[in-house]
Amino acid sequence: MDCVREAAKTAPRTTTAVGGRVRRGRPVVTFTLIGICVVSFLLQLATGGRWTVDFQFWPGIGLHEPWRFLSAAFLHSTSFLPHILFNMYALYITGQFLEPVLGRARFITLCLVSAVGASVGVVLLTSPTLAAQSVSWGPAVVGASGMVFGLFGAMVPVLRRMGANAAQVIGLIAINGIIGFVVPGIAWQAHAGGLVTGLVLGWGFSHAPRNRQKLVAVLLPAAVVLVLVGVTLARYAAAPLGLSFWL
Repeated sequence: MDCVREAAKTAPRTTTAVGGRVRRGRPVVTFTLIGICVVSFLLQLATGGRWTVDFQFWPGIGLHEPWRFLSAAFLHSTSFLPHILFNMYALYITGQFLEPVLGRARFITLCLVSAVGASVGVVLLTSPTLAAQSVSWGPAVVGASGMVFGLFGAMVPVLRRMGANAAQVIGLIAINGIIGFVVPGIAWQAHAGGLVTGLVLGWGFSHAPRNRQKLVAVLLPAAVVLVLVGVTLARYAAAPLGLSFWL
């Protein structure tokens, strides 16, 4: 068995054009993310909404409970079943392509950072409002759609780097972007934040030189996270005093 392990370590690894390690089998990370969303959805139902209240995101409380920037991506509307069904289908379709191409580590990084970028988009593109002599900042948002938009965004530079046509993905982004403005109750700000984050990461991952792909896979997401934190703190610093936090 030892010789088998040593042989596996020294055997050449086949990689994709953008540096992902070629693996056989199902996209493990994609299915894991879907599983987390489904379990979280069941907990939302089982707790009578308390799970939702504890982990949803809205700008008015994000500074004091920063985990919500990420946790909201794993929650969905319990009153509108197509919300989770569409997002899980979109995650499955995009994950089937991106996870093998980018590799598991870069794919999960793309997903998580895009989810955070979606919440940052809500902070940047909404404004506090004055109500009853206090300042509030909402509404609350839930859903993996910001993460999915990040995957959509990453697919564009990745497809072009591989010499494929990205027109269908661009069209899909445009259609869903329009829907976000037309249909009430959709946080288009989260879509925009996730999309921009995914575009940046996807471009960087797909255009990194072969001998710098591992380095870029670490430094680029770190730089993006620092930028997201910086612009978020600046936005909170510019918010009016007396910001109220509501549950």
